[in-house]
Amino acid sequence: MTQISSGPERASIPNPAPLPEVVDPDAPELLLNRELTWLAFNRRVLAEAEDHRNLLLERVKFLAIANGTLDEFVMKRIGGLKQQIAAGVIERSVDGRTPSEQLSECYAVMRGLGDRSQELLRELRRELAVAGIVLASWTELTDDAKQKLRAHYLDNVFPLATPQAMDPAHPFPFVSNLSLNLFVTLRRSEEDTERLRARVKVPVGRGVPRFLSVEDTPLVPLEEVMANNLDLLFPGMVVDRVEMFRVTRNSNTERDEDQADDLLALIETELRERKFASIVRLTVAKGMTPLTRGYLAAELDLNEDDDVFEMPGMLGLADLMELLRLDRPDLRCEPHHPADFAEFMTDRNLFHVIRDRGSLLVHHPYQSFATSVESFLEEAANDPKVRAIKATIYRTAEESKVVQHLETAARNGKQVAVVVELKARFDEHANIKWANRLEAVGIHVTYGVVGLKTHCKVILVIRQDYGGLKRYAHLGTGNYHSGTARLYSDVGLFTCDPAIGHDLTELFNYLTTGYTPNRHYKKLLPAPKVLKGAILDKIEREAKHVAKGGKGLIRMKMNALEDADVTRALYRAAQRGVRIELIVRDTCRLRPGIPGLSENVRVISIVGRFLEHTRIYAFHNNGDEEYFIGSADLMQRNLESRVETVVPVQEPAIQDELRFILDTQLADQRSAWEMRSDGTYVQGNGEGQSSQEVFVVRAEAQLRAATRLQARKTQTVAARNWRR
Repeated sequence: MTQISSGPERASIPNPAPLPEVVDPDAPELLLNRELTWLAFNRRVLAEAEDHRNLLLERVKFLAIANGTLDEFVMKRIGGLKQQIAAGVIERSVDGRTPSEQLSECYAVMRGLGDRSQELLRELRRELAVAGIVLASWTELTDDAKQKLRAHYLDNVFPLATPQAMDPAHPFPFVSNLSLNLFVTLRRSEEDTERLRARVKVPVGRGVPRFLSVEDTPLVPLEEVMANNLDLLFPGMVVDRVEMFRVTRNSNTERDEDQADDLLALIETELRERKFASIVRLTVAKGMTPLTRGYLAAELDLNEDDDVFEMPGMLGLADLMELLRLDRPDLRCEPHHPADFAEFMTDRNLFHVIRDRGSLLVHHPYQSFATSVESFLEEAANDPKVRAIKATIYRTAEESKVVQHLETAARNGKQVAVVVELKARFDEHANIKWANRLEAVGIHVTYGVVGLKTHCKVILVIRQDYGGLKRYAHLGTGNYHSGTARLYSDVGLFTCDPAIGHDLTELFNYLTTGYTPNRHYKKLLPAPKVLKGAILDKIEREAKHVAKGGKGLIRMKMNALEDADVTRALYRAAQRGVRIELIVRDTCRLRPGIPGLSENVRVISIVGRFLEHTRIYAFHNNGDEEYFIGSADLMQRNLESRVETVVPVQEPAIQDELRFILDTQLADQRSAWEMRSDGTYVQGNGEGQSSQEVFVVRAEAQLRAATRLQARKTQTVAARNWRR
């Protein structure tokens, strides 16, 4: 795998796909593999850790992120592939690979990512030391430092450590997901020849840090402190060897909800099963003996040759995120403070603001979630004219003001209905808690439609206006989560469009009943019934415009382009002369630049300080441009197995805002990576600001302009009143 430093280098995957000899849009070799393209994205994230243009602790952050997301990939995608293999599935994917072939290719890439991560950690440790942050091993410590750390460990961690023997009287212990463990080989005395085995879990988390430091000592990984003070756990015994290992379990434990009488109970059962799900990867520190490695693989039911990953350094690099808590602002980007949402910075009722404007666009994290979405909900909860609020929750913050405002609304006598998606991966526990809490204050809680995840991000407010009931809404591309709203790039639309209000009423009636007959949507493009067909029709329409001598242009921004039907439709449109510009964060099956097929297709990926999460779909439509935003990526699961919403944006000023977002990112030479026809990516030339920096500056400028305008209006009113 090619290494990346600070310039326009490649982010490659091993054995990039050769150019096909045919230009048939339906040929399997034209579709890149979903898993491998995601791993290529992970490599681009790792490149940010290699990039010396980033501040030192920012590079550490990206190293931690790359390894944390790789853990999730193993839990979800590798776990799924192994389930298919165990079930005897031999059918090929749309790109022509069997599950076994996909697993083998993924493993090759993952080993390369692991090796490069360890090389990078060694490099970063050296640079951190120069900056005064010493991440040391136990052997590098002075005797005084060792005594201080031992005393700290004895008082603050030792009571949490539990040694577990492995012998005929003590079966192999349960090993929890992503846990770091010591495998200890020891004897009762120097004279004793019997080798004994014990496992000790490193109790990281719940207030116990991975890296220990006392007074002026360097930072030392907790596992090294434990490994070098085992006399406390095994007094009087002889420790022959200490070896490190870590496991990753499968997270795919979903059951058939069609057979469930109680969905809440079903999800709780799935969570219990996930805790004990099969292990799909064993990671061991370099130097583990073949005997120990084989023993662990056998006990964990893994293939020693394929499923065991040896790392020449520290395991669990996602824990490096702890270093960002150090008080070293000189080594980090200045904290980002979103600009207040200028349109809502007024003394006027927010519903009047929306009513006067028709629709408003908010762009996170550049514009504040607190002064936009949360303010909208707070106003709805307390406005005496608001009669009802309906909302979807997929993921939300631990101390969610969104939930608090919904509770306030219920206490104020408003009808409140919330659709909580219990099956949001890794957020099931939190969503069960929220569902119970909302029900406790009298909110009507449902769990969506059987067999479909509810992934749309929608709030609908019904208000008694002067002319009767009026519907106000927010439709977004991101979750109602105040934490991720500061880290993820998303857009949201506030609107009182009557047609959209009608459509959302239909949508919520569907979500709360599951009944679909004769539902008619005027503007909304919901999945799974409408969206995919609409996207395919609009792609085909662009090609027809070209055939008639017009211009064809499709611009899309999304997290993933995975659906084979949409990918092939884009190929066919490009082949017929439509220009296609795609901003795809991670998975992308389409290959640009293939002669005779996709020469006029461009694919870029933006990797920067914020996680790109916005979905925008734009079609030239022979000059009558169409813009859409929504919750759905162009993935088969989103288009066919989830409830999603994509909404048209018809106001010219907001279309200009969306066009600016697309133009800015397509012109980005700092954070953009461009895909080559073989599936590899090349970074831009590094010149100029990143698109994300442009959006930060723009949001601040918009707020300043709005503040000046409001001040002038206030002065004008004051002067008029004075004259009176």
